[in-house]
Amino acid sequence: MAAYAVEPWSDLFVAAAGAGAALAGLVFVAVSINIERILALKGLAERGLETVVTLLVVVIIALAGLIPGQSTVALGVELLLIAVAYLGLIIKLWPSVRPSVEAPWTWTFGRIFVKVILVVPLVVGSIGLIAEGGGGLYWIVGAIVGGITGAVATAWVLLVEILR
Repeated sequence: MAAYAVEPWSDLFVAAAGAGAALAGLVFVAVSINIERILALKGLAERGLETVVTLLVVVIIALAGLIPGQSTVALGVELLLIAVAYLGLIIKLWPSVRPSVEAPWTWTFGRIFVKVILVVPLVVGSIGLIAEGGGGLYWIVGAIVGGITGAVATAWVLLVEILR
């Protein structure tokens, strides 16, 4: 079944690794362009770190999917460990990046949502690969797309919104 056979997904993983790496480079450029403003605003440097790490996680997911000869269960375990490590970093950085109490609730929701759209599909897909049920690699595609989408949304803030 395609959801649990890694080999047919290799082109997607190659594309995801390239896209994630290219976007991470663009985030570095965005941060360097606005470095003075980013450093002047509380929590923005940490949001930049989150953004780069999110794209790095997309690259690592894709590279894990390209390891030849590994079992579906091994890939599932690797991806689950990646999800746990990413979630740990996000939780560690949360006190620095959470909006103030006076900020609109949508700001808090948005900052959480851009992480959840990577973590939830990654965890569900990882467990699906380990159990060989529930959609497996289709969820991993959702994690990749979610990670790129969330990172691009935050990169927009780092590049454009802080200048308003």
